[in-house]
Amino acid sequence: MAPKLFAKGIGAPEGPICLPDGSMYVTEMSASTLCITRLDPLGNRRVIRTTGGRPNGLTTDGHGRIWIAEAGLRALICIDDSGNEIRRMQGEGTDRFLFPNDLCFGPNGLLYMTDSGMAAEDFINGQAFVDGYMDLDWDGRVYEIDPAAMKVLRVLDRKIRFTNGIAFGPDDHLYANASFTGEIYRYDALGKAAPERVVFGNVLQPDSNPDFKGPDGMAFGTDGRLYCTVYNQKNVTVLDRRGEVADRLILDGPQPTNCAFTLDSQKLRVTEVGKGQVEEIDVPCEGLPLHLPKFA
Repeated sequence: MAPKLFAKGIGAPEGPICLPDGSMYVTEMSASTLCITRLDPLGNRRVIRTTGGRPNGLTTDGHGRIWIAEAGLRALICIDDSGNEIRRMQGEGTDRFLFPNDLCFGPNGLLYMTDSGMAAEDFINGQAFVDGYMDLDWDGRVYEIDPAAMKVLRVLDRKIRFTNGIAFGPDDHLYANASFTGEIYRYDALGKAAPERVVFGNVLQPDSNPDFKGPDGMAFGTDGRLYCTVYNQKNVTVLDRRGEVADRLILDGPQPTNCAFTLDSQKLRVTEVGKGQVEEIDVPCEGLPLHLPKFA
């Protein structure tokens, strides 16, 4: 079934979070916006906070606070639903953030964040990569963070070629992807002191597209499958429990960045930067419930 248009006129949207009343949060990464936006159930836009950097991924906690992976400011920022800043951290020393990209809470109440591995000014111009970006020294990372103390506990992995989407699966394993290789990685983050990187699957399809394409944001369904947006591939690629491609959901726009399940129906909302819109797709399941910890 063809996707429906939920909202348009959004400045390079990312970081979708669906809310119980049918509304949603997104980030806007375009130079003219650089903000956190709430879209009401009809898709109407209201800015919550302008960060001025390059807000990318979002998640929420059990208090309704919004956590922002701010790539341009190289920071993790927490705000309330009115846009007031509560907390901020940037990492320290060799763990200084470079390009915070996406984030999720785990069942242990900790926050997990991907860092693509290079400061924005060194590899990106607007929404386009600079020449020779593939040959740069990428140090993509996966962080485990105590959100109450705002402290990095562990760097679970590094030297990934553009770490991007992140999500916990129904098996309580952490999944993160590498945009340049197309690979989805799995980590036993809850069970081992030093979890190993295991290749779960790959979402790239063979085609004649000469431009960069790769996995971006992703979410799990209650069917146990992983729904992953693939930038410049014009689809959401679905991997089954074995990591094999089970489906490719075709989109209207060519450059999807992330996806989130609605909370009141079996639909997936997809942010897309090529046309600046949010699309909505019918899917055969609901979303796997997200972890929403409460802490002081």
